[in-house]
Amino acid sequence: MSKRMKKLLPIIMLMMSGIAVSPAKADLTHRLSSSTQLQVDAGYTQVSRAANSYSTSGSGVSTTITPSGGSATSDLGGIQSVATSGAATFALPDAAQTTQGQAYSFTQSVSLGDSIVTTAADVGDVQGYSNIVSTGPGTAGSLAGTILSSGAMTLTAGGSGTSATGQFVTEVTIR
Repeated sequence: MSKRMKKLLPIIMLMMSGIAVSPAKADLTHRLSSSTQLQVDAGYTQVSRAANSYSTSGSGVSTTITPSGGSATSDLGGIQSVATSGAATFALPDAAQTTQGQAYSFTQSVSLGDSIVTTAADVGDVQGYSNIVSTGPGTAGSLAGTILSSGAMTLTAGGSGTSATGQFVTEVTIR
């Protein structure tokens, strides 16, 4: 057998065994993605009117109300009437201990609700309600956002009620 044949013999035997040798392959994917979100919020006003309320509790006491020009009658009191403005009037009783020297308790709670405001609230208005949230409209001002392909990011704040968000994502996949 020649020298050349001796060198090829292992390759020929490998080929006869069905094993084929191929070069290595790989998939390479590289992705860059960037985004900015610039937002200017609208102004809003939210109001919540407080209600009229009355509560009483007790033991070992008697409660009476004496109307103007009348005689005392047993009464627990309460909300007497509510005007069209939303304000209530209350009947508050006099409380007297039923038996002197004995235990007693008496609790009374009155909350006067907000009067009804007849004009609609504009943004930034502060009306006569107990619970108010009022925010003026946003102003874009110098609001801006830039993202370069290198990933360098510049976000500039705007006026009130604005927000700027930037994102740069790089992804490498090798298979």
